[in-house]
Amino acid sequence: MAGHFSQTIILGNVGKDPEIRTTQGGQKVASFTVATSETWKDKQSGETREKAEWHRVVCWNEGLTSVIERFVRKGSKVQVVGQNQTRKWTDQSGQDRYTTEVVIQKFGGNLVLCGERGGDGNSPPQQSQPRQQSSQQRSGGWDAPSGDNLDDEIPF
Repeated sequence: MAGHFSQTIILGNVGKDPEIRTTQGGQKVASFTVATSETWKDKQSGETREKAEWHRVVCWNEGLTSVIERFVRKGSKVQVVGQNQTRKWTDQSGQDRYTTEVVIQKFGGNLVLCGERGGDGNSPPQQSQPRQQSSQQRSGGWDAPSGDNLDDEIPF
């Protein structure tokens, strides 16, 4: 049987400024959330409805991580191409936990900046000091969830 292929493409707005971490081996990794939404017209009421979905994104591509660190901020519109991956870890109480992320690998993934929120796409991004945190500083290490509340304010 031939090999299999999995690709996930999302287009949405970044939920908050990305977190840039450095592994013990010195590799930078970016993590952030992207909100996507779908709208439809309710058949009974005729009202327009909207549902938002939050996606965790992790970038292991060092070149793209540098772009994310410099230019991606809360509200940035991005297109992410990666693979869905589910991780398992054990929390502090001994319970198995799972999370699914869109992972941008070193090869085969991509990130496209689609313009600033509310802008024309030609304005330069606002520069702010990126936040970095080593894997040792992060409670629970790489296997623990970020603890982010995915029900934050929708950035669009």
